[in-house]
Amino acid sequence: MPGRKVRKSTGIVKQRRNEDVGLAEELTGAEELTGSEEELAEELTSDTVRVGQKMSDLDTVLREIREFRRETVESLNAIREDIRKANCRIDETEKRIGDTEERIQYMEEATCELIQFCKKLKEKQVDQEGRARRDNVRLHGIKEGAEKDAESVSAFVETLLKEKLELPVAYELGVERAHRSLGPHPADGVPPRSIIAKLSSHKCKEDIIKKAWEKKGFVFEGCRVYIDHDYAPEVMKMRKEYAEAKKVLREKKIRFQTPFPSKFRVFYEGETRLYNSAAEATRDMADRGLQVRVVKAAIDPMENIQRRMWHTAQRAGRQDQGKTLEMGFKEKLQAFRRSSETVQE
Repeated sequence: MPGRKVRKSTGIVKQRRNEDVGLAEELTGAEELTGSEEELAEELTSDTVRVGQKMSDLDTVLREIREFRRETVESLNAIREDIRKANCRIDETEKRIGDTEERIQYMEEATCELIQFCKKLKEKQVDQEGRARRDNVRLHGIKEGAEKDAESVSAFVETLLKEKLELPVAYELGVERAHRSLGPHPADGVPPRSIIAKLSSHKCKEDIIKKAWEKKGFVFEGCRVYIDHDYAPEVMKMRKEYAEAKKVLREKKIRFQTPFPSKFRVFYEGETRLYNSAAEATRDMADRGLQVRVVKAAIDPMENIQRRMWHTAQRAGRQDQGKTLEMGFKEKLQAFRRSSETVQE
Protein backbone atom coordinates (compact mmCIF):
# COMPACT_ATOMS: atom_id res chain seq x y z
CA MET A 1 0.00 0.00 0.00
CA PRO A 2 2.66 2.49 0.90
CA GLY A 3 4.51 1.84 -2.45
CA ARG A 4 1.37 2.42 -4.38
CA LYS A 5 0.78 5.76 -2.73
CA VAL A 6 4.33 6.89 -3.55
CA ARG A 7 3.96 6.01 -7.21
CA LYS A 8 0.64 7.72 -7.30
CA SER A 9 1.93 10.90 -5.77
CA THR A 10 4.89 10.86 -8.13
CA GLY A 11 2.57 10.61 -11.11
CA ILE A 12 0.55 13.47 -9.78
CA VAL A 13 3.63 15.57 -9.40
CA LYS A 14 4.75 14.85 -12.99
CA GLN A 15 1.33 15.60 -14.27
CA ARG A 16 1.23 18.92 -12.48
CA ARG A 17 4.73 19.67 -13.65
CA ASN A 18 3.68 18.98 -17.20
CA GLU A 19 0.64 21.13 -16.72
CA ASP A 20 2.78 23.93 -15.36
CA VAL A 21 5.15 23.64 -18.33
CA GLY A 22 2.23 23.68 -20.78
CA LEU A 23 0.74 26.64 -18.95
CA ALA A 24 4.07 28.43 -19.07
CA GLU A 25 4.35 27.74 -22.76
CA GLU A 26 0.82 28.96 -23.28
CA LEU A 27 1.61 32.12 -21.37
CA THR A 28 4.79 32.64 -23.38
CA GLY A 29 2.85 32.10 -26.63
CA ALA A 30 0.15 34.50 -25.47
CA GLU A 31 2.77 37.10 -24.66
CA GLU A 32 4.34 36.65 -28.06
CA LEU A 33 0.91 36.83 -29.68
CA THR A 34 0.11 40.04 -27.79
CA GLY A 35 3.36 41.63 -29.05
CA SER A 36 2.56 40.70 -32.65
CA GLU A 37 -0.90 42.17 -32.35
CA GLU A 38 0.52 45.41 -31.05
CA GLU A 39 2.96 45.60 -33.97
CA LEU A 40 0.16 44.76 -36.40
CA ALA A 41 -2.05 47.41 -34.83
CA GLU A 42 0.72 49.96 -35.13
CA GLU A 43 1.26 49.02 -38.79
CA LEU A 44 -2.48 49.19 -39.42
CA THR A 45 -2.61 52.58 -37.74
CA SER A 46 0.28 53.93 -39.82
CA ASP A 47 -1.26 52.46 -42.98
CA THR A 48 -4.56 54.07 -42.09
CA VAL A 49 -2.84 57.42 -41.62
CA ARG A 50 -1.06 57.07 -44.97
CA VAL A 51 -4.28 56.06 -46.70
CA GLY A 52 -6.01 59.04 -45.14
CA GLN A 53 -3.30 61.37 -46.37
CA LYS A 54 -3.50 59.84 -49.84
CA MET A 55 -7.27 60.18 -49.81
CA SER A 56 -6.88 63.79 -48.78
CA ASP A 57 -4.38 64.28 -51.61
CA LEU A 58 -6.78 62.62 -54.04
CA ASP A 59 -9.57 64.90 -52.89
CA THR A 60 -7.30 67.88 -53.46
CA VAL A 61 -6.34 66.65 -56.92
CA LEU A 62 -9.98 65.97 -57.77
CA ARG A 63 -10.96 69.41 -56.54
CA GLU A 64 -8.19 71.00 -58.61
CA ILE A 65 -9.23 68.99 -61.68
CA ARG A 66 -12.80 70.16 -61.26
CA GLU A 67 -11.63 73.74 -60.82
CA PHE A 68 -9.40 73.47 -63.90
CA ARG A 69 -12.29 72.00 -65.88
CA ARG A 70 -14.55 74.81 -64.80
CA GLU A 71 -11.93 77.43 -65.75
CA THR A 72 -11.33 75.65 -69.08
CA VAL A 73 -15.03 75.66 -69.86
CA GLU A 74 -15.25 79.35 -69.00
CA SER A 75 -12.18 80.08 -71.14
CA LEU A 76 -13.62 78.12 -74.07
CA ASN A 77 -16.90 79.96 -73.72
CA ALA A 78 -15.04 83.27 -73.70
CA ILE A 79 -13.02 82.18 -76.75
CA ARG A 80 -16.19 81.17 -78.56
CA GLU A 81 -17.71 84.54 -77.76
CA ASP A 82 -14.58 86.34 -78.96
CA ILE A 83 -14.60 84.28 -82.17
CA ARG A 84 -18.27 85.06 -82.69
CA LYS A 85 -17.61 88.77 -82.24
CA ALA A 86 -14.53 88.54 -84.49
CA ASN A 87 -16.62 86.84 -87.19
CA CYS A 88 -19.19 89.62 -86.91
CA ARG A 89 -16.46 92.22 -87.26
CA ILE A 90 -14.95 90.31 -90.19
CA ASP A 91 -18.33 90.20 -91.92
CA GLU A 92 -18.73 93.92 -91.38
CA THR A 93 -15.14 94.53 -92.54
CA GLU A 94 -15.71 92.47 -95.68
CA LYS A 95 -18.77 94.52 -96.49
CA ARG A 96 -16.97 97.82 -95.86
CA ILE A 97 -13.94 96.73 -97.89
CA GLY A 98 -16.19 95.70 -100.75
CA ASP A 99 -17.99 99.05 -100.66
CA THR A 100 -14.66 100.88 -100.42
CA GLU A 101 -13.14 98.99 -103.34
CA GLU A 102 -16.17 99.72 -105.46
CA ARG A 103 -16.17 103.39 -104.44
CA ILE A 104 -12.42 103.73 -105.12
CA GLN A 105 -12.85 102.13 -108.53
CA TYR A 106 -15.57 104.61 -109.43
CA MET A 107 -13.39 107.46 -108.14
CA GLU A 108 -10.45 106.27 -110.23
CA GLU A 109 -12.62 106.14 -113.33
CA ALA A 110 -13.99 109.60 -112.57
CA THR A 111 -10.44 110.87 -111.95
CA CYS A 112 -9.30 109.52 -115.31
CA GLU A 113 -12.20 111.27 -117.01
CA LEU A 114 -11.35 114.51 -115.19
CA ILE A 115 -7.69 114.21 -116.21
CA GLN A 116 -8.71 113.76 -119.84
CA PHE A 117 -11.06 116.72 -119.56
CA CYS A 118 -8.37 118.91 -117.93
CA LYS A 119 -5.87 117.84 -120.58
CA LYS A 120 -8.25 118.94 -123.33
CA LEU A 121 -8.90 122.22 -121.52
CA LYS A 122 -5.17 122.79 -121.13
CA GLU A 123 -4.61 122.14 -124.83
CA LYS A 124 -7.37 124.60 -125.68
CA GLN A 125 -5.95 127.17 -123.27
CA VAL A 126 -2.45 126.83 -124.76
CA ASP A 127 -3.94 127.10 -128.24
CA GLN A 128 -5.89 130.24 -127.32
CA GLU A 129 -2.82 131.79 -125.71
CA GLY A 130 -0.79 130.98 -128.80
CA ARG A 131 -3.41 132.62 -131.00
CA ALA A 132 -3.35 135.69 -128.78
CA ARG A 133 0.44 135.85 -129.26
CA ARG A 134 0.43 135.18 -132.99
CA ASP A 135 1.21 138.84 -133.81
CA ASN A 136 4.09 138.99 -131.32
CA VAL A 137 7.82 138.51 -131.87
CA ARG A 138 10.61 137.92 -129.35
CA LEU A 139 14.03 139.49 -129.67
CA HIS A 140 16.72 137.49 -127.86
CA GLY A 141 20.18 138.79 -127.04
CA ILE A 142 19.65 142.56 -126.63
CA LYS A 143 21.60 143.83 -123.62
CA GLU A 144 19.73 145.07 -120.59
CA GLY A 145 19.30 148.84 -120.69
CA ALA A 146 20.01 149.17 -124.41
CA GLU A 147 16.60 150.81 -124.82
CA LYS A 148 16.98 153.40 -122.05
CA ASP A 149 17.91 156.27 -124.40
CA ALA A 150 14.92 155.68 -126.71
CA GLU A 151 11.59 157.42 -126.38
CA SER A 152 9.95 154.08 -125.56
CA VAL A 153 10.66 150.38 -125.95
CA SER A 154 8.24 150.30 -128.92
CA ALA A 155 10.13 153.10 -130.71
CA PHE A 156 13.45 151.39 -129.92
CA VAL A 157 12.27 148.06 -131.41
CA GLU A 158 10.82 149.69 -134.54
CA THR A 159 14.02 151.64 -135.25
CA LEU A 160 16.20 148.60 -134.57
CA LEU A 161 14.24 146.29 -136.85
CA LYS A 162 14.09 148.73 -139.74
CA GLU A 163 17.81 149.38 -139.51
CA LYS A 164 19.12 145.84 -138.96
CA LEU A 165 16.67 144.05 -141.25
CA GLU A 166 17.08 146.71 -143.95
CA LEU A 167 13.36 147.35 -144.29
CA PRO A 168 12.09 150.07 -146.64
CA VAL A 169 11.67 153.48 -145.00
CA ALA A 170 8.02 153.57 -146.03
CA TYR A 171 7.39 150.15 -144.56
CA GLU A 172 4.71 150.38 -141.85
CA LEU A 173 6.06 148.16 -139.11
CA GLY A 174 3.43 149.23 -136.63
CA VAL A 175 4.88 148.18 -133.26
CA GLU A 176 1.89 148.67 -130.98
CA ARG A 177 3.68 147.91 -127.72
CA ALA A 178 6.89 146.28 -126.50
CA HIS A 179 8.42 145.33 -123.15
CA ARG A 180 10.98 143.11 -121.53
CA SER A 181 9.81 139.65 -120.50
CA LEU A 182 8.54 139.50 -116.94
CA GLY A 183 11.01 138.53 -114.28
CA PRO A 184 13.71 140.03 -112.05
CA HIS A 185 16.59 141.96 -113.54
CA PRO A 186 19.34 139.42 -114.36
CA ALA A 187 22.70 139.55 -112.61
CA ASP A 188 25.99 140.17 -114.39
CA GLY A 189 26.99 137.31 -116.66
CA VAL A 190 23.40 136.07 -117.00
CA PRO A 191 21.74 136.24 -120.46
CA PRO A 192 19.47 139.30 -120.78
CA ARG A 193 15.71 139.09 -120.78
CA SER A 194 14.07 138.95 -124.21
CA ILE A 195 11.97 141.80 -125.61
CA ILE A 196 8.40 141.01 -126.63
CA ALA A 197 6.93 143.24 -129.35
CA LYS A 198 3.29 143.31 -130.49
CA LEU A 199 3.04 144.13 -134.20
CA SER A 200 0.07 145.60 -136.02
CA SER A 201 -0.70 142.54 -138.16
CA HIS A 202 0.16 138.91 -138.60
CA LYS A 203 1.52 139.61 -142.11
CA CYS A 204 3.93 142.15 -140.70
CA LYS A 205 5.06 139.64 -138.10
CA GLU A 206 5.67 136.94 -140.76
CA ASP A 207 7.70 139.39 -142.85
CA ILE A 208 9.90 140.23 -139.86
CA ILE A 209 10.44 136.55 -138.99
CA LYS A 210 11.28 135.70 -142.62
CA LYS A 211 13.80 138.53 -142.91
CA ALA A 212 15.42 137.63 -139.61
CA TRP A 213 15.74 133.94 -140.49
CA GLU A 214 17.20 134.79 -143.89
CA LYS A 215 19.89 136.91 -142.21
CA LYS A 216 20.24 134.38 -139.36
CA GLY A 217 19.84 137.20 -136.93
CA PHE A 218 21.96 140.33 -136.62
CA VAL A 219 24.59 141.87 -134.39
CA PHE A 220 23.75 144.74 -132.03
CA GLU A 221 26.31 146.25 -129.64
CA GLY A 222 28.55 143.24 -130.10
CA CYS A 223 25.85 140.67 -129.35
CA ARG A 224 24.06 138.31 -131.72
CA VAL A 225 20.30 139.01 -131.73
CA TYR A 226 17.78 136.37 -132.80
CA ILE A 227 14.11 136.91 -133.59
CA ASP A 228 11.55 134.16 -133.04
CA HIS A 229 7.87 133.60 -132.49
CA ASP A 230 6.37 134.46 -129.10
CA TYR A 231 5.25 131.05 -127.90
CA ALA A 232 3.11 130.31 -124.87
CA PRO A 233 5.08 129.32 -121.72
CA GLU A 234 4.02 125.66 -121.98
CA VAL A 235 5.17 125.50 -125.59
CA MET A 236 8.44 127.26 -124.74
CA LYS A 237 9.10 124.76 -121.96
CA MET A 238 8.60 121.79 -124.29
CA ARG A 239 10.67 123.32 -127.09
CA LYS A 240 13.57 124.05 -124.71
CA GLU A 241 13.87 120.32 -124.04
CA TYR A 242 15.29 119.96 -127.58
CA ALA A 243 18.19 122.39 -126.86
CA GLU A 244 20.87 119.73 -126.36
CA ALA A 245 19.65 117.69 -129.33
CA LYS A 246 19.80 120.79 -131.53
CA LYS A 247 23.36 121.51 -130.39
CA VAL A 248 24.50 117.98 -131.26
CA LEU A 249 22.80 118.11 -134.67
CA ARG A 250 24.41 121.47 -135.46
CA GLU A 251 27.83 120.04 -134.63
CA LYS A 252 27.14 117.09 -136.94
CA LYS A 253 25.70 119.47 -139.58
CA ILE A 254 22.41 117.61 -139.67
CA ARG A 255 19.42 119.72 -140.67
CA PHE A 256 16.38 119.83 -138.36
CA GLN A 257 13.12 121.70 -137.87
CA THR A 258 10.85 122.33 -134.88
CA PRO A 259 7.24 122.33 -136.14
CA PHE A 260 4.62 123.94 -133.93
CA PRO A 261 3.88 123.35 -131.17
CA SER A 262 6.64 121.07 -129.89
CA LYS A 263 7.58 118.51 -132.51
CA PHE A 264 11.07 117.85 -133.82
CA ARG A 265 11.89 116.89 -137.42
CA VAL A 266 15.38 115.63 -138.24
CA PHE A 267 16.67 115.11 -141.77
CA TYR A 268 19.05 112.16 -141.50
CA GLU A 269 20.93 110.93 -144.55
CA GLY A 270 18.37 109.03 -146.57
CA GLU A 271 15.67 109.33 -143.88
CA THR A 272 13.49 111.95 -142.21
CA ARG A 273 12.15 111.38 -138.71
CA LEU A 274 9.48 113.33 -136.87
CA TYR A 275 9.51 113.11 -133.07
CA ASN A 276 6.69 114.08 -130.73
CA SER A 277 8.81 114.60 -127.61
CA ALA A 278 12.37 115.29 -126.55
CA ALA A 279 12.53 111.92 -124.79
CA GLU A 280 11.66 110.11 -128.02
CA ALA A 281 14.10 112.20 -130.07
CA THR A 282 17.10 111.86 -127.73
CA ARG A 283 16.55 108.14 -127.25
CA ASP A 284 16.51 107.53 -131.02
CA MET A 285 19.55 109.78 -131.52
CA ALA A 286 21.46 107.86 -128.84
CA ASP A 287 20.55 104.58 -130.58
CA ARG A 288 22.00 106.04 -133.79
CA GLY A 289 25.33 106.65 -132.03
CA LEU A 290 25.01 110.40 -131.43
CA GLN A 291 26.49 111.66 -128.17
CA VAL A 292 23.38 113.14 -126.55
CA ARG A 293 21.89 112.94 -123.07
CA VAL A 294 18.66 110.98 -123.11
CA VAL A 295 15.79 113.02 -121.68
CA LYS A 296 13.51 111.14 -119.31
CA ALA A 297 9.91 111.01 -120.38
CA ALA A 298 7.51 112.89 -118.11
CA ILE A 299 5.15 110.71 -116.05
CA ASP A 300 1.64 110.88 -117.41
CA PRO A 301 -0.85 111.01 -114.46
CA MET A 302 -3.41 109.19 -116.58
CA GLU A 303 -1.10 106.27 -117.27
CA ASN A 304 0.07 106.25 -113.65
CA ILE A 305 -3.50 105.88 -112.36
CA GLN A 306 -4.49 103.31 -114.98
CA ARG A 307 -1.42 101.22 -114.16
CA ARG A 308 -2.44 101.06 -110.49
CA MET A 309 -6.18 100.72 -111.00
CA TRP A 310 -8.11 97.67 -109.82
CA HIS A 311 -9.53 95.84 -112.81
CA THR A 312 -12.58 93.64 -112.37
CA ALA A 313 -13.03 90.51 -114.45
CA GLN A 314 -16.67 91.27 -115.23
CA ARG A 315 -18.63 94.47 -115.58
CA ALA A 316 -21.79 93.05 -117.18
CA GLY A 317 -24.08 93.17 -114.17
CA ARG A 318 -24.25 94.77 -110.75
CA GLN A 319 -24.30 91.45 -108.86
CA ASP A 320 -21.40 89.98 -110.82
CA GLN A 321 -19.43 93.16 -110.23
CA GLY A 322 -19.99 93.02 -106.47
CA LYS A 323 -18.94 89.37 -106.32
CA THR A 324 -15.82 90.09 -108.33
CA LEU A 325 -14.84 93.01 -106.09
CA GLU A 326 -15.14 90.81 -102.99
CA MET A 327 -12.97 88.00 -104.35
CA GLY A 328 -9.62 89.50 -103.42
CA PHE A 329 -10.05 90.16 -99.71
CA LYS A 330 -12.35 87.17 -99.13
CA GLU A 331 -9.67 84.80 -100.30
CA LYS A 332 -7.24 86.43 -97.87
CA LEU A 333 -9.65 86.04 -94.94
CA GLN A 334 -10.85 82.54 -95.79
CA ALA A 335 -8.09 80.77 -93.86
CA PHE A 336 -8.90 82.68 -90.70
CA ARG A 337 -12.59 81.92 -91.10
CA ARG A 338 -11.91 78.17 -91.38
CA SER A 339 -9.74 78.17 -88.28
CA SER A 340 -12.42 80.05 -86.35
CA GLU A 341 -15.10 77.55 -87.32
CA THR A 342 -12.82 74.66 -86.23
CA VAL A 343 -12.37 76.17 -82.78
CA GLN A 344 -16.12 76.66 -82.36
CA GLU A 345 -16.79 72.99 -83.11
